[in-house]
Amino acid sequence: MSKQQSKYVKRLLLTWERGLIRGKREWITALSVAGIVLVVRSLGLLQVSEFAVLDQFFQLRPLEMPEERITIVAIDEVSIRQIGAWPISDAQLAQLLNKLKKYQPSAIGLDIYRDLITQPGYEELIDVFKSTPNLVGIEFLSSNDARQVQAPPHLSKNQVGFNNLLSDPDGKVRRSLLYYSDSQTRQSYQSFALKLAKLYLKAKGVPVKDPSRKSNFLQLGKKVFHRFQPYDGGYIGADHEGYQIISNFPKPRCETCEEKENAWGFRKVTLRDVLNDKVPESWISDRIVLIGSDASSLPDSILVPYSSQIVGNAQSITGVELQAYFISELLQAADGRPLLRVWSNGIEWLWIVVCGYLGAVTRWRIKRTSYSFLAVSLICFLLLGGAFVVFLDGWWIPVTPALLSLFGSAIAITYQVAHIQEESKRSKEFLHEVINTIADPVFVKNEQRQWIVLNDAYSQLVGHSKAKLLEKSDYDFFPKYQADIFRSQDDLVFQTQQSYEHEEEFTNSQGNMYLISTKRSLHKDAAGNLYLVGVIRDITEHKLKEEELKRAAAELHRSNAELKEQEDRLRYLAYHDPLTALPNRKFFEEQLQESLKWSQENNLLLGLLFIDLDGFKQVNDTLGHEMGDRLLITISKRLSHCLRGSDTVSRLGGDEFTVILPAIPKVEIVAKVAEKILLSIGEPIILNGEKAAVSASIGISIYPFNSQDSEILIKQADAAMYRAKHFGKSRYEFA
Repeated sequence: MSKQQSKYVKRLLLTWERGLIRGKREWITALSVAGIVLVVRSLGLLQVSEFAVLDQFFQLRPLEMPEERITIVAIDEVSIRQIGAWPISDAQLAQLLNKLKKYQPSAIGLDIYRDLITQPGYEELIDVFKSTPNLVGIEFLSSNDARQVQAPPHLSKNQVGFNNLLSDPDGKVRRSLLYYSDSQTRQSYQSFALKLAKLYLKAKGVPVKDPSRKSNFLQLGKKVFHRFQPYDGGYIGADHEGYQIISNFPKPRCETCEEKENAWGFRKVTLRDVLNDKVPESWISDRIVLIGSDASSLPDSILVPYSSQIVGNAQSITGVELQAYFISELLQAADGRPLLRVWSNGIEWLWIVVCGYLGAVTRWRIKRTSYSFLAVSLICFLLLGGAFVVFLDGWWIPVTPALLSLFGSAIAITYQVAHIQEESKRSKEFLHEVINTIADPVFVKNEQRQWIVLNDAYSQLVGHSKAKLLEKSDYDFFPKYQADIFRSQDDLVFQTQQSYEHEEEFTNSQGNMYLISTKRSLHKDAAGNLYLVGVIRDITEHKLKEEELKRAAAELHRSNAELKEQEDRLRYLAYHDPLTALPNRKFFEEQLQESLKWSQENNLLLGLLFIDLDGFKQVNDTLGHEMGDRLLITISKRLSHCLRGSDTVSRLGGDEFTVILPAIPKVEIVAKVAEKILLSIGEPIILNGEKAAVSASIGISIYPFNSQDSEILIKQADAAMYRAKHFGKSRYEFA
């Protein structure tokens, strides 16, 4: 090739690179990255991070005006010691209610379950219930009768609200359930907080409109409460049964709170102060008074967005405080305070795409990498600040997917820039040696699909000289069916202006046929003329070898799969009990060592339970070993259903089982698990038409209280189990 032709091809290729860069790169990148982010988000992988950002917004919001309409009567430890017993008697509760009635509160909320008689004073308490129309009791709704808690007796339906809470996957309460309808009884229920808020608002003359056929929404004053949907805000496929709202928890300033570092909350008075007439009348009169537990000995801890701490453990609140937050939100919403609103899905998707475009266009327009990422970081802070500002006005904007789209597009563009620079470098090298040193056949065609530049390798492949081929087309030298294919591929590149690689049949002048792979790409010169450059590779032998490799790979894959399946089966048999499919003693010992090591590294407690069945020998002797095996299988399933996914239940042999409880926050949790196991095992089992009743004796040892050595923990749990048998069976004992 002449120097003039080489210079011509060089100019074409460089111009082609610049043309690609000037395309719609930013939007394509933004849409691609945003699509990936939306897919990841739809799988729920961003839900926890979006909750975390929302929680930090709650933490950063400024304090609001004190909530003067709610007072909490806290049943604290000192009050319980003064009374002398828990639960407090009906007479003491009646005395408390009478004391409060004297100050004429707008509403009284009894946030303690009171479905059982606690003598003395039951008749007196009933009289107080009947004479207090502004009293609201509490119940717990459940399809499981064992979990359901009935409302206090002699209270009308209008004086009872349910206490069911909605917890998110991270265990926090961010939603409020206002209404619930039983699908079986078709009965509608209202929440405890809503009942009290409506009592107060109606007393103040504020109009209240419940959902009906005409209006499907709750309205307090001028505020309409829209129902929560499964994909609102950062939620992905959340449960939306009943009438839910996302709670815009208030942050009222608490001037009487002792903890100045967290000086928000509600005015609290103690039960003993009310009984001793030490509470100012103005703190009770014309207010909503909530009665609930605040004692540490009565566990009632709940996590809300304000529980999040960047440093330190999460600070929980009590159930009565949560009800105060719910009530305050409803009251303030009726006053005009915004509820927490969300964008529609379409607007959220557009928001994520726009953020991706900002990242792409910023990175592309600012050439220096350090400056561009500084600008992207600044946009990130502006987005966070803007999201926080609109959050203060009641809008929850998805921040995490937007930031991922922003940074993802910037990173994607960075890789493209690097790729373009590398390609440009390669093009310059290619222009210098493209014709004289490339072994593969290369051709260049104009817009009329005629050859204008060829290298020697292409001439040798076709079997004609370059002089004969130039200014000619494929139809002049190849069979028509092959020329049609070549022309269709050329047209595709010219129309789409994209590079393509296509496998084709090729017949030279001697009649020899080859299988070739042709990569076609388009180039434009400074005048706007388009040229197609094709590079050919002979892949005839490669295809033959590729087919041989595919057959060999398929055979190898089949053999490896069989070996893997056999290995997995042997490992399962080595670590599991063949009867119950539970982990065996070997698995238990290894798992205990790993759990102890993990507990030591993370400074957590670990519980070890030794379980021995009481009465199993009698079942074996009376019903036979086959029925005994069926009983063991049933007991194994019950044990598994009693535990968390992170717990380990094993069968050591016979009727002996063990349970490892890692990462327990306190010892009381182990006792609750043991009680749950005793109840589950104690339920009758039908074997071959006969009822078999067995129980269990459980011994418990705790790491690190009893020991830090696994063997000692095992021995102590075993000894505690025998002590439980000695004390009467069907019980548990701690080491």
